Order: sequence, then C-alpha cells, then structure tokens
Amino acid sequence: MRFKFPLMAIGLEVAIIVLFGLFVQYETDQNIRQKLNTTKPTDMERFTELYPLFQDVHVMIFVGFGFLMTFLKKYGFSGVGFNFFIAALGLQWGAIAQGILHSHGQKFHIGIKNMINADFSTATVLISFGAVLGKTSPIQMLIMAIIEIAVFAGNEYLVAEIFKASDIGASMTIHAFGAYFGLAVALILYRPGLRGGHNNEESVYHSDLFAMIGTLFLWLFWPSFNSAIAESGNKQYRAIVNTYFSLAACVITVYASSSLAKHRGKLDMHHNVTYFPSTFTGLILKIPIWGQPLDQNCYDDSVYWEVPRWREHDHHFHEHGDHNQLEPEV
Repeated sequence: MRFKFPLMAIGLEVAIIVLFGLFVQYETDQNIRQKLNTTKPTDMERFTELYPLFQDVHVMIFVGFGFLMTFLKKYGFSGVGFNFFIAALGLQWGAIAQGILHSHGQKFHIGIKNMINADFSTATVLISFGAVLGKTSPIQMLIMAIIEIAVFAGNEYLVAEIFKASDIGASMTIHAFGAYFGLAVALILYRPGLRGGHNNEESVYHSDLFAMIGTLFLWLFWPSFNSAIAESGNKQYRAIVNTYFSLAACVITVYASSSLAKHRGKLDMHHNVTYFPSTFTGLILKIPIWGQPLDQNCYDDSVYWEVPRWREHDHHFHEHGDHNQLEPEV
C-alpha cells in the first residue's frame, strides 16, 4: 500500500497530463468562428451562462455523493475521502476519454460542456462505488474508475451519437449503467465470509445524519443535473421545472411509504438516503496484488486512514458518562 498506491496514482496523473498536452486545446471564440464561418453566439459565450449549472453538478459529485457514503459507522473517512479521490481522478480521465471519442482521435477544445460531461462520467463510478463500499482497497477503486469511465465513454458515444437516443437526464447512460456495473463488480468480488454480515456493516445516529446531508445536497441540485446539457430554451426549461416538482412529490411519497412500511408507523432514515465489461473489471480487481482488505478489516477506516484515537461509536467512549478519559487529552 505504501508504495504501490502512490506509484499507480502518480503514474496515472502523469499519463493524463501527457494526454492533455497531446489532445486538449483551450476554447476561444475566434477559432470556433473560423471553423464554422459564422458570427452566431458560440459555446464560449455560453460559458458564464452554464457555469452556475456546472457548479451545482460539481457540488453534487463532491459533497452530495461524498456525504451520502458516510452511513457506515466506521467508514466515514473512507466514504468522503475515497469519493474525493475517485472524483478528482475520474473527471480528468472522463474529459480525455469522451473528448477523444467525440473528436475521432483529433485534438479537441475544452469548454464548459466538456467539464459538465466529465463530472457526469465520474458520477457513474460513484454510483458503482456504493455497491462495493467497504470491501475494496484504494488501488482496486482506482482501477475500477479507469476501466468504468472508459466503458462509459464508449457507451455514451454509442447512445448519443450512433443511436441518437434522447437521454437528457442521463438515466440510461449514467444511473442505470453505473448501477448495473457496480452490481456486476460486486458479484465477482463476492465474499462468502461476509454472508452472515459484519459488525461494522451498520450505521449509528451521526453516520445516518451525515448521509442525510449528502441526500439533501443531491436533492437540491438535481434540477441542474438534469438540465445542464439540455438544449437551451424550452427543453432546458422543462427539464428544470419537471425535475423540481417531481422531486417535491417524491419526498411526500417516500415519507408516506416509509411510515406505512414500518411497525407503528415510524419513519426510517434509510428510506431517504453492463455485464461483460463490469465482469471483466471484477475479475481484474479480484487479483490478490491489489490489496483487497481481509473480511475482518472490511468497513473500517483504520485500515487505510489515520483516524482519531477516540470515536463516538467506540464502546469505551460511552462507558463513562462524564467522559473523564477525555480530560487529559483536552
């Protein structure tokens, strides 16, 4: 872990920098107008118009998904930390992979839509991340991100450019793809030793509260996510309005269903919160050299993180109501 992970991470970052130097150019009004021989407004002029939507999507990726993954009682550091790492790596690789595909291997100009789509490509990995949360090493997640984003870019190109399918909210290319990819990888990485559950595979009061914070960030900015790459005008307007009211209706439905499903009508916080490539990825991740944690070390931050000595959910923390053991450190 000490040398293998840093070397792989730095090596990939160097490779991405080289690819940026070879294929990426800055967007300018002049080069677009020369290429199109037109005086109409360009994507460059829409940069400031779309930037607020990009900011919303960016917050969803890093804050929304990050805190959504903190529901396990001893995996909060990893939930937020690994989400941060995967997203930072994924958005760079996603911009390159999609740009090269859509430009047919030629140089392409980076613009606000490229940045939004790069965040979208990262969202697929973060969705899949939830299926293997707590059972994979940082190296395994790094490899999974690289492979899945490459497959996502090919799938997105096939759906949008070849089949010409309308997928404004990206329900097919992002959400369904990420969910099935994650489930297939989890199937390949299945661990019989965890069939009966794990002591750390549960939540506590504060972990569910932080996960709800992530849910709220995702909920608030979902209209921006669905409308960011829609055509300006009526389509973008309808995407925002329809998503806005649909989300509000969904909240009422979830609360009602939660109360109906639970004993005595109590609400439950947990209610709120492609096969071959994914199978191939799972087989790669199963190779022992990637440092997959042992069964007894699953769902525990301390395997990969320096954690504080005292944690709220530790049993000895609650043994003394006056917290006398904390006084020397304070």
